[in-house]
Amino acid sequence: MTQVGEGHETAADADGPVMTFGAPAAGEVLAERYRLEEHVNNDSAGRQVWRGIDVILRRPVAVVLRYPGGDSASEMLQAAVDASRVIHPSLVGVYDAIDEGTRSYVVREWVDGESLRELVASDGPLDPGRATTIAHAIADALTAVHATGMVHGNVHPGTVLIGDDGRVVLADARADSADDVEGDIRAVGGILYFALTGHWPRTEVRESTLPDANRDASGNPAAPRQLRAGVPAYLDDLTMDLLDRRVAAPEADALTAELARLDASEDEYEDVGPLRFAQNTTTEPTRSTPKIFLGVAALVVIAVVGLVFGIRAITSSNDPDPTTTTQAGAGAATGSTGDEQTPAPQPKKIALTGDMVRIVDPPDGDREDTGQAKYTVDNDPETAWETQRFKQANFGNRKPGMGVLINLGQPRSLSEIEVEMSQPGVTMDIRAGTSDPGDTSEGDGKIMSTYKRLGDGDTTTDGTREVFSPFDPNSKYQYVLVFLTKLPKADDGSGYKISVNKIEVYGY
Repeated sequence: MTQVGEGHETAADADGPVMTFGAPAAGEVLAERYRLEEHVNNDSAGRQVWRGIDVILRRPVAVVLRYPGGDSASEMLQAAVDASRVIHPSLVGVYDAIDEGTRSYVVREWVDGESLRELVASDGPLDPGRATTIAHAIADALTAVHATGMVHGNVHPGTVLIGDDGRVVLADARADSADDVEGDIRAVGGILYFALTGHWPRTEVRESTLPDANRDASGNPAAPRQLRAGVPAYLDDLTMDLLDRRVAAPEADALTAELARLDASEDEYEDVGPLRFAQNTTTEPTRSTPKIFLGVAALVVIAVVGLVFGIRAITSSNDPDPTTTTQAGAGAATGSTGDEQTPAPQPKKIALTGDMVRIVDPPDGDREDTGQAKYTVDNDPETAWETQRFKQANFGNRKPGMGVLINLGQPRSLSEIEVEMSQPGVTMDIRAGTSDPGDTSEGDGKIMSTYKRLGDGDTTTDGTREVFSPFDPNSKYQYVLVFLTKLPKADDGSGYKISVNKIEVYGY
């Protein structure tokens, strides 16, 4: 499979062709630790990509090797150092970066699977649901990268890896002075376009050997819906707006939030509704009122001029300014006939602090995880609640599960809960009760006997982020439990465990 280095193609690095001395060989051990097992491919910059083994930790690794090293490899090594500072389940982990002079190499996580380029080449364009899931994971990874002030600079079908376990990861950051945050965001539109059509629409940065998009006389790519049937209108709009530089690009976290909403809808496209983007400017982002990107909104405004009064409600739902609300008496100023309705309030993220959450470990639990719940709400991507290792997926058959209890401080109307984990395959549900009986084994036992499951019950996650919307709009909730009942196998294959990185609650 393609592991790393398969991004934007160029004939060679700016430093010239790769030299031939210092060539590695299968069986060779680098840095007295990394044994080369198999030469996988040469990447677009002429570097060799090997599958290797970390003989100390006994785990597979990918080794990206360039010879000679020294100054010619400084950009590669610096990019690896920068990437190692960002920990995220949708970013390939960087383990080591070594310069020996005659050659340099970067040691990274090995991902069993294939690149998006290989997947589309073998299976053809993807269904809209899977394309959305992949774009969601990449946007989430870019959110983590951009939060550190860095740019990835190489979002491409060859650097998007699809693991055999369903995990989607982004590899091979290669930013230079010409790359910027907007370029990363536009590239997510390119990923969506490629996944939906099998064509790559972005050629403004570097030449590519991927099939080019079908273009009109002005050079603009044809919309996915023009190339194949079954692409939902909302996904078509999103893809084309991301590619259109006349339309302002959203921040990575706003794009992630929208893709999360679309991803959670799975195949029920008719229930998704219009795009709703929130350009986050504070630490407490809001879910904006529905809107289409500026370009699409402009077309709607033009169409509205010739429409009759009976569809004025539609024009208000497509207002390109999400911060504008209908005030009392405003209808008279606009000539309204009085049939306009005040927009429904939109859910906001509820601020959670460490003293509002705790671990629930029912009777027979050892309570060793007490105190770790705060790591799920601290907005730090490097911290998480990490469960103990169990011999069986159902917590060793010792207890019904474990979870995080959230006390909102007062009854609230809730919209959804988003949970981010280190890997897919977790079985979990959302429960609610009327009180917290106490942070003890006895108190947790009462929670198990009194709290009620909400919605349809258990969900086994397909990705690393899950959105739950089981709440009754006519009810209010103060005590909510995110409860795990089965764990996935650990990364090293020994036992079962999971890390819960983030929990977010949205309400009114």
